Amino acid sequence: MKTITVRYFAMFREHAGVDEESLTLDVSTAGDVFEHTKSRHGSSEPSGHCKVAINDEMADWSSPIADGDTVLLFPPVAGG
Repeated sequence: MKTITVRYFAMFREHAGVDEESLTLDVSTAGDVFEHTKSRHGSSEPSGHCKVAINDEMADWSSPIADGDTVLLFPPVAGG
């Protein structure tokens, strides 16, 4: 089990109802965190459309998670 901080942005923040939360999870990767929070907060967005950062550094969904990490979840961004 790892205790991590998850920070939510835009629609993820709206689904979670908080900017961030501390969670104790049995996870190995950023993708595991995403799947846990997705089911926890009712998001239906696929990870392929979203971005993740670990400790303020952009990461891949397969990046490992360590105890004490901060995971930032970003929804798809549209722009022009």
